[in-house]
Amino acid sequence: MSVEAIPLAKLALAFAPVLVVVVIFYRWSLNAPNALYALARMLTQLLLIGYFLVYLFESDDAVLVVAVLAVMVFVSSWIALRTIKVQRRKLYLSALASIAFGGGITLLLITEWVLDLTPWYWPRYMIPLAGMIFANAMNSVSLAAERFMAETERGVSYDQARRIAFHASMIPVINSLFAVGLVSLPGMMTGQILSGISPLIAARYQIMVMCMIFGSAGIATACFLVLIKRYVTDSASMFVEPGPKASGKE
Repeated sequence: MSVEAIPLAKLALAFAPVLVVVVIFYRWSLNAPNALYALARMLTQLLLIGYFLVYLFESDDAVLVVAVLAVMVFVSSWIALRTIKVQRRKLYLSALASIAFGGGITLLLITEWVLDLTPWYWPRYMIPLAGMIFANAMNSVSLAAERFMAETERGVSYDQARRIAFHASMIPVINSLFAVGLVSLPGMMTGQILSGISPLIAARYQIMVMCMIFGSAGIATACFLVLIKRYVTDSASMFVEPGPKASGKE
């Protein structure tokens, strides 16, 4: 059994519940334009990435694959600090190094030792796995940065703020470990089952995915919280907007 293409007319039906939610946004005076913008971006980005991945898979170019991985790391590191309004540029290198290290070593382990890809850059495996790894590392770093900022701004010591931030960042990942198989069948496992692969084989792949998500998120977040220690002072000045310089006049 193979997965059949969804006709565009039937795909349009999937937007029915979306329209209901958009109406709720309008009726409740919420930010409906932002929701519509997000939906439009989702649609555009997925269509574009579909065409790009077709080209990428057919080109089978190692340099292009490495370039895509680099873009993933650079962009995810910037997005991870989206909620940090102060000193974002200063913290960027810490986020970049953390996501590149935590996600990179996890991706290397999975592709080269668990899956033993041949060639090592096989795009059909490398790109989707890298996307899952870097995206989850990005989300965890983002949660950690926001929580760490909040804790240091209220005068909590670095060690305590680090523990709180790390714990908060890992809650979604740990919740997914509890829920998988009971509440949800994750995307990779569902896709494999729909394509006709045995659920037992799909379960092995999903175990691999959950391990790589947990590992990359935890390592990247821990690295980030360690690297930003050098910016922390007793007054938490890292997250305070620099004030105007004194003029020397009364």
